[in-house]
Amino acid sequence: MRELIELLVAHGVLLVFLVTLTARAGLPLPAAPMLVVVGGLAAEGQLSGSASLVAAVLANIGGDVIWFVAGRRHGYRVMKLLCRISLSPDACVRQSEGLILRWGGQALLAAKFLPGVSVVAAPMAGALGFSWRRFIAYDFVAGLLWSGTFLLLGWMLSDQIQQVLDMLASAGFFALVALALIVVGLVLRRLWQRRRFARRIVGARITVAEAAALQDSGAGPVFIDVRAAGGRAVDPRHIAGALLLEIDQLKAQAARLPRDRELVLYCNCPNEVSAALAVTVLAEQGLPRARALVGGLDAWAQAGRAVVADPSPI
Repeated sequence: MRELIELLVAHGVLLVFLVTLTARAGLPLPAAPMLVVVGGLAAEGQLSGSASLVAAVLANIGGDVIWFVAGRRHGYRVMKLLCRISLSPDACVRQSEGLILRWGGQALLAAKFLPGVSVVAAPMAGALGFSWRRFIAYDFVAGLLWSGTFLLLGWMLSDQIQQVLDMLASAGFFALVALALIVVGLVLRRLWQRRRFARRIVGARITVAEAAALQDSGAGPVFIDVRAAGGRAVDPRHIAGALLLEIDQLKAQAARLPRDRELVLYCNCPNEVSAALAVTVLAEQGLPRARALVGGLDAWAQAGRAVVADPSPI
């Protein structure tokens, strides 16, 4: 542990850049806690606070640019990838798209401080067509606020941070083990929360083949696209004849949905999370014939079924 602290003092600015860049690229590294520690060391004159701030801001922009370009080029495919590896798959894109659609570029400022949303905001901005100038301007301010906040926090708590570092240096190997256990515990807790959420929304599902057979037989299932507006903006495809209803609108519109027909709900997220959640909402409203489409919109399109650009409004 003492060697690690000495390494941080000797190469602090470089480590700030590398760890922050890697964290912004999506790996779960503790960039914010490290900046707090760096701020405390800077207050003691052991590191350059201004150089650390510049390094953190540049790393923020660099990491976000990677995802911004990916979002511009690959759109919804990048969003699906990020949600698949996220510990909060349903919330990450939905919260990000909601922020950006409501607040525009200003959402990038708030997203920096929201775990799970911060990495998704940059590719979402790219997929929604933000200009380079607009993105860089807002991302620079966001990176400056985020980096400066944690460095300033460390500066203000420099005495306490120094005491903690001294204690960790004295503890040596046991301190490393304790830190590792804390990190593992946090990850396991988030995985448990994700698993519990998945169990809660285990609703009825229908395969593409089953839904297509109903449609071809004239049974007339009602398809409902439950993606949020941002998701539809990134991926404008829709199943032909689908109703456009976000999850938040389902309760208000439930009385207008037919009770004598199959309701096939779909999204474009991992494990049909949003669609499965929507099924539970409709079941609570007395519509037990709702089912989530396995594989969602991608599976429907890959099976050669009809997709269109404009859904039918309810």
